[in-house]
Amino acid sequence: MSSILQARGGHSGYPVLDALPVAELARATNLILLVIDGLGADWLARHSPNGILNRARRGTLSSVFPSTTAAAITTYLTGDAPLQHGLTGWHTYLSELGCVMTVLPGKPRYGGVPYRQAGIDPVKLFGHASVFDRIQTRSVIVSPHFIARSDFNLAHAGRAKILAYDGLRDLFRQTLRAIRPPRRWRQSGPSEPNYLYLYWPALDTIGHEHGMESTAAVAHLVEIEQVIEDFSSAAAGTDSLLLISADHGQIDTTPQDNIDLADHPELADCLLLPLCGEPRAAFCYVRADHARVFEDYCQHRLKDRVDCVHSRQLVADGLFGFGTPHPRFMGRVGDYCLLPRGNGVIRDHLPSETPHAQIGVHGGLSEEELMVPLCVLAV
Repeated sequence: MSSILQARGGHSGYPVLDALPVAELARATNLILLVIDGLGADWLARHSPNGILNRARRGTLSSVFPSTTAAAITTYLTGDAPLQHGLTGWHTYLSELGCVMTVLPGKPRYGGVPYRQAGIDPVKLFGHASVFDRIQTRSVIVSPHFIARSDFNLAHAGRAKILAYDGLRDLFRQTLRAIRPPRRWRQSGPSEPNYLYLYWPALDTIGHEHGMESTAAVAHLVEIEQVIEDFSSAAAGTDSLLLISADHGQIDTTPQDNIDLADHPELADCLLLPLCGEPRAAFCYVRADHARVFEDYCQHRLKDRVDCVHSRQLVADGLFGFGTPHPRFMGRVGDYCLLPRGNGVIRDHLPSETPHAQIGVHGGLSEEELMVPLCVLAV
């Protein structure tokens, strides 16, 4: 994101990416970033070694920690690391609202209405500077219809124009219209530079439901690559540079990998709040007089299944990035982080929630979850 920001006249506190020189990006009239939710680097290499994405692959990137959509997409939309933007998982405790929130839908975990319906201005709540307000060129967001104008998207869109789409082919139809407007709109002379941000969520959904090693996930990758091939042909001559990456990868789990907090009532009794973050990186808010009991339980009863780390240690080790921390950051990572080993997950369930097992999961520190491809296509 630092390379993209600087290529479009913005500034960043992070160094640019060696694999994405600013001068190369700046030359393109249409600079397009496609984020494919759930596309891990190793998974792509194994399942489509000769496809268009691997042929265009320029390198491998690390996602942010936690390696999850709420944290990583916010980084794509702000150019800031989680330490700076302060969103630390699907479930994030927002002390200013007094509850654990599902931050992307914008609803309390226990249920309710989104931010604006509850009288909350998400722009003020998040306080983020959008990438689209930090750059100097026209920008466009191409987003699924069901989230295109969600409170979260609108809070991060800044000056960008939002185009909603229905389905994979419509995603690229809308993109093509944005970079190749109708003839009556075209002006003589060189085109003005653009930045387009595209988001495709379906691979992640398939992975959660069926697993990333399922035939459904592999078949969807074939579909994605075919549509990208078609778009590359249709967009020829538009002076576009298409960057393709992801927010995270996934690993597959089995029922034996699941740690249910209901089976560990002594541990659950130590907690002040429900588990936050992700099942692969669970932030724990521990009652003041139960810290020793909590640590002992993790070190003895769960010693072979989880690593228990002080959240402050994760911050000190730089796992959330660097820069000026969000003013409420420490309140959003709890006292401890439970990191299940292997392919393990740890979950709890509120009375309002129906237990729902996922096969594909993410959020942790494994290579499969963290490492994502960087592909570059000139069209």
